[in-house]
Amino acid sequence: MIQQELETFLRSIRRHLHQYPELSNQEFETTKSIEQWLRDADISIRETDLKTGVFADIKGGKPGPIVAIRADIDALPIEEQTGLPYASKNKGVMHACGHDFHTAALIGAAYLLKESQSTLVGTVRLLFQPAEELGGGASHVIKDGQLEDVEAIIGLHNKPDLPVGTIGIKEGPLMAAVDRFHIVLYGKGSHAALPQNGNDPIVAAGQLITALQTIVSRNVSPLQSAVISVTKIIGGSTWNVIPGDVSLEGTVRTFDPIVREEVKKRFYTIVHSIAAAFSQEVELNWFPGPPPLINHKSVTEIVERAARQHSLEIIHPEPSTAGEDFSYYLQQIPGFFAFFGTNGNEDWHHPAFTVDESALLKAAYFLYGSVRELLER
Repeated sequence: MIQQELETFLRSIRRHLHQYPELSNQEFETTKSIEQWLRDADISIRETDLKTGVFADIKGGKPGPIVAIRADIDALPIEEQTGLPYASKNKGVMHACGHDFHTAALIGAAYLLKESQSTLVGTVRLLFQPAEELGGGASHVIKDGQLEDVEAIIGLHNKPDLPVGTIGIKEGPLMAAVDRFHIVLYGKGSHAALPQNGNDPIVAAGQLITALQTIVSRNVSPLQSAVISVTKIIGGSTWNVIPGDVSLEGTVRTFDPIVREEVKKRFYTIVHSIAAAFSQEVELNWFPGPPPLINHKSVTEIVERAARQHSLEIIHPEPSTAGEDFSYYLQQIPGFFAFFGTNGNEDWHHPAFTVDESALLKAAYFLYGSVRELLER
């Protein structure tokens, strides 16, 4: 397939996926479409116990290692506001993070690899992963055995603030660990004019929110980084009644496993201490998400060479406090994750999010070239 034909084909794939987005673990039609595109190229699909997601192998003409490429396939519960002629037809669901771009790019890389299959030294495993947005899809892929015998893995994420033709390559921490918390303070309600008759959970919540911010400013080294955000508060029902309880919810982001544990430890201490000081009973639930995404040195160096060979402009990006469950793979085997320039108008998870489709073919060739470099080295 010549480049122009492939580019047109990949645009059609991306637009089809964009029109019919599906939420995490509900990617049934997406799975069927991916399977058909792979079968059309005579690519061997692997068995899986997962209900969604597609996994396949392209075996080279000579024996060698197994290297994987991963793309995520799920969408978000967002009502699209792009005005595109191929906007989502599924109300309230949108590819607002560009997973349609990632999937189309991997299809392109798969077709390129299939065309050169006889010259490959080893095997390329294709991972079309479900449920990235829930933060656990990768761990289910690992449990399903799809990483078995794989020696290295690569992936990418579109980056709207980077121009087309640029790629963000960084060794070490690139994206943050994601933890979620939910706190309920149980006080004692009373008339708003008689606060002495109760134990006000709203005042306790206010003190708690302020105290939690001191973890970053006073317990995390200035040479490290962390984010603690309280994003949801529920308490009270009217203007003249102090409620009996208040709930708070939010997230913690860190880049270092040691910092992650220290922040959690200090978080628990502050929550229980503030609750005791204001005579509150407290319920604290901590929901650990993906670990920090840390690129391996050796794979990063190989991929950087491939990026230069494909005339991509390399930049060294700042780490993102967003999370990415590709990090689970990197806990198991060496690998690399890139930020790929797509010149978008809005950032991830925005209802008007778009990508510049002229980056599709570049992404496909980057994945193709990178995996060939890894197999040969």
